[in-house]
Amino acid sequence: MPLPFHQIDAFSAQPFAGNPAMVYRLDTWLDDTLMQRIAAEHNLAETAFVVREGGVWHIRWFTPDSEVPLCGHATLAAAKVLFDLYHEVGEVLDFTCLSGPLRVTRQGERLELDFPVRPTAPVTSALRADVEAALGQTTREVRALLNDDGSVQELMAVLGSEADVRAYVPSLLALAALPGLGVLITAPGRQHDFVSRYFAPAIGINEDPVTGSTHCMLVPYWAEQLGRERFSAFQCSARGGELYCSLQGERVKIAGYARHVTSGQLFV
Repeated sequence: MPLPFHQIDAFSAQPFAGNPAMVYRLDTWLDDTLMQRIAAEHNLAETAFVVREGGVWHIRWFTPDSEVPLCGHATLAAAKVLFDLYHEVGEVLDFTCLSGPLRVTRQGERLELDFPVRPTAPVTSALRADVEAALGQTTREVRALLNDDGSVQELMAVLGSEADVRAYVPSLLALAALPGLGVLITAPGRQHDFVSRYFAPAIGINEDPVTGSTHCMLVPYWAEQLGRERFSAFQCSARGGELYCSLQGERVKIAGYARHVTSGQLFV
């Protein structure tokens, strides 16, 4: 059967920048194994699948290797597809996912994600040493986003400068051996309030070009460090992407542009 797909470059107004995501709007869910195989076939950081359930859209995201609980850029991409290609009316789309309710609002040419805060906590000295060994450099601080059982979901290392973030060359095997899904590095920015990069080789993403969900960790952290609630952020991967963020209570608002680059059909 043919399945229409649409590729969006998220967090960029131009093609071939930002973070590419594949989007499938389905009438009913496919088998989980099939969705995973489709994501592996596209081999992008994430492939999003959306199904309308009542008044909301249920959204799921798959890397080439596994399903993930939260993804910003592929949610932005899904909203772009629903608004522009499937002509959803209104200015707001409500989603539900493994991490709870999400919302995307259309603001002219930009789309704004409404995501939950994902607070981080300092790690033990032993885990910090492991992270610094894997990174091959010292850090200002290492923090972690924890699962309900206390295990590590994500790691965040604060480096000294934007130059350190841009110059970092990852040892992917070392990073993959750390606990959690991936490792986020960040520092104060020169032209932006902060910059970041994100590596998740353990789940099939060597470096994610632009990662909306990590800003749910970054925004509350930098709000505490800088003493304010609105930020310009830049993820300085090779493709790069700009994000406009704010902290509003227990929610993080993450806005950016998105560009439709291709559509087609997959035959399964």
